[in-house]
Amino acid sequence: MDSTLDRAVVSAVAHRWHPVAAPVSDDALARLLERLAPPPQGRVLDLGCGAGAWLLPLLAARPGLVGVGVDTSAPALDAARDRAAMGGLLGRVEFVQADAATWQGGPFDAVVCIGATHAFGGPAGTLEVVRRSLRPGGRVLFGDGFWESGPSEAALAGLGAAPGELPDLPGLLGEVQRCGFEPGYAHLSTLAEWDEYEWCWTGALTEWALTEAAGPEREAALEAARTHRRQWLEGYRGELGFLTAVLHDRGR
Repeated sequence: MDSTLDRAVVSAVAHRWHPVAAPVSDDALARLLERLAPPPQGRVLDLGCGAGAWLLPLLAARPGLVGVGVDTSAPALDAARDRAAMGGLLGRVEFVQADAATWQGGPFDAVVCIGATHAFGGPAGTLEVVRRSLRPGGRVLFGDGFWESGPSEAALAGLGAAPGELPDLPGLLGEVQRCGFEPGYAHLSTLAEWDEYEWCWTGALTEWALTEAAGPEREAALEAARTHRRQWLEGYRGELGFLTAVLHDRGR
């Protein structure tokens, strides 16, 4: 990516049309939040919250909940605060700019962490950090990638991954169980959900480049969108899966 474009800005722009920031439809998101079922007066933490697309609907659906979202991206957190204000939720949610891997707080009745395992060194590191903030017996909404098939050389190149860096689905679930969590309800993203997510990612960035950016930023944004589209279509499309699961803490 061109150095004239800040990565946080690229991510915030690319997720404008699909703020869930994962290949998960609105209907699937609603079902997952319902199955998470935190206590009516509970506290919820979202590590790597982005624009708040998971945390804010959960709070809106359950008026007794309060929440904290943690992320390093200032643009994403600004968007989250704007969405919270529009939804009348500012008094019940706090957004903190910090490294989710080192931030400490809690205990929380439920922890959400979707598509952020890269920040914690993988699933095991993620769940170790999650446990620090989770009350005993609490629940986690966890999302991560796995190899649906392959991976082919093209998929590894497109994702920038090394062989063995991601597990298959049984391997991912096995890692979850070794960390002291039991998978409950889960959703496996469909190819249609992946396509919608990726077209939104590249499309939002392309539109921004052509209608709002100028000069070097315009060309850098277009190149970022082209590169991402090529890596997806010529690389990991149909091979990379995504699991979003409600995990129950069964203790060590």
